[in-house]
Amino acid sequence: MAKQQRIIVGQVAAITGAGRGIGQATARALVREGVKVAIGDLDYEAAQATAAELGSAAIAVRLDVTDPESFADFISEAEEKLGPVDIIINNAGIMPLGPFIDEDLATTKRMIDINIYGVHYGCKLTMPKMLQRGRGHIVNIASSAGKSGLPGGATYCGTKHYVVGMSEALRWETRGTGVEVSCVMPVVVQTELGSGLQQTRGVKHVQPEDVANEIVSALKQPRFDVYVPRSVGPLNQFSAAIPRRGREAIARAVKADKVLADIDLTARKDYELRAAHSTTADLEAAGEKQLEDSSKS
Repeated sequence: MAKQQRIIVGQVAAITGAGRGIGQATARALVREGVKVAIGDLDYEAAQATAAELGSAAIAVRLDVTDPESFADFISEAEEKLGPVDIIINNAGIMPLGPFIDEDLATTKRMIDINIYGVHYGCKLTMPKMLQRGRGHIVNIASSAGKSGLPGGATYCGTKHYVVGMSEALRWETRGTGVEVSCVMPVVVQTELGSGLQQTRGVKHVQPEDVANEIVSALKQPRFDVYVPRSVGPLNQFSAAIPRRGREAIARAVKADKVLADIDLTARKDYELRAAHSTTADLEAAGEKQLEDSSKS
């Protein structure tokens, strides 16, 4: 007998990185379900545009997920304007790609700050009140790359391993409290972040709406492992059960080892530029350089 679905109408969701991509698609899907959403994004104009599209059920808040004060302000504003946060969706993340040996430390730090601390702060700031109320749902956006290590994305894979591992630990720590934890692990998603990446054999790229729909499904019928597409779950289980040499042979056969390594740099140019300006400090540094260059001309 199927479990009865939970009612999420009237709940409040705070979504990071929701001005575009998966976050934006999830905000749209949740508003359709009667959920009020706080759109957090460093790109405040993108957040405002998304909130305007969604109407009175959404608000836009400027958010730098690497700054705990900015994150705290985001949650406070969401609660002040919409009500207690029932759902936190830690979606913000970046994926600069290239050989590990060529990756500069600024890029490494930026990925760790956004992909790890951006999830850590979201959980830390919302869990206590959820536990007090005896209800709530934490949704952490990881990646299928969080279950493996792929050439061309060493740091990215490492950060997503952290998200998977931390989410698993939180699932244990919240067991029986009424607070649910879900870890979302999509394959390549056709967003700006996924631009210029190859297809693997047998597993096609998915749309942000596919991820959003699975998130809504997990909120209504809580489950931890949220693979997108769902077929990736059994594939991961099979892969984990065979020796490393066999896993790597399969990865080569389906070209999984090429997904993050053999990329179309031209197609990713705009994304890589935006990813390099993904924190307040980056934007301020870029602004100062622009002023310096203009003063020299």
